[in-house]
Amino acid sequence: MKAEPAHQLRLLDLQEIDSRLAQLAHRLRNLPENEEVERLDSRISELRDRRTVLTTALSDLDREQRKAESDVDQVRTRSERDSKRLDAGQVSSPKDLEHLQSEIASLQRRQTELEEIVLEVMERREGLEREEAELRKELEAAETERDAADERRGTARAEIEADRAAESARRERVAAEVPEDLAAFYTKLRDQHEGVGAAALRYGRCEGCKLALSTAELSGIRQAPADEVLRCDQCRRILVRTGDSGL
Repeated sequence: MKAEPAHQLRLLDLQEIDSRLAQLAHRLRNLPENEEVERLDSRISELRDRRTVLTTALSDLDREQRKAESDVDQVRTRSERDSKRLDAGQVSSPKDLEHLQSEIASLQRRQTELEEIVLEVMERREGLEREEAELRKELEAAETERDAADERRGTARAEIEADRAAESARRERVAAEVPEDLAAFYTKLRDQHEGVGAAALRYGRCEGCKLALSTAELSGIRQAPADEVLRCDQCRRILVRTGDSGL
């Protein structure tokens, strides 16, 4: 392939821009804030799951407490009813009196047991409520931290995108100065060789693979026409001669 030396030199400018664009894309994919936001998202999800478990447990305790309180009310009502019968002398025989007194005593014991159950449920509920309040604060703090990290990420992204836009505009200008066939060949090689399609020859070394050329290779380059597009024998990238190639 033939190309004017000036056009070949412009490939180096194009390569510099493409390398810069690749670096910016890499930075965008690997922002520290990305990992931070992901970590906080995971933490928030875990905290929300724990809150759901606590909310369910509190709901279960509410039902348990309501049932226990209802049982207490039922026993208290029966006990009060029997006590009124006893106080009113509505018992006709000693046997019935003994049975009624026994039932009242049993109901009082049962009421005491149920009231203890209510207290125990209330204590458990207070413990869960404290835990839920602490968890809510922890969740709010994590959400605030996540919002701040996301804002920092947005700022960093905007800065990188601005740089990418500037570099892309610069690339369009430079690419317009490179013949289409040379640009297409460069792009093909860039895709094949880890984003580097053209490299400078400086002081007898290919800047693409960083290897020094042999004496015979350098001799061949000296004899090649200035408009001949050369390639490195080692990495097969376009090899662009410069003022400090060492020829």
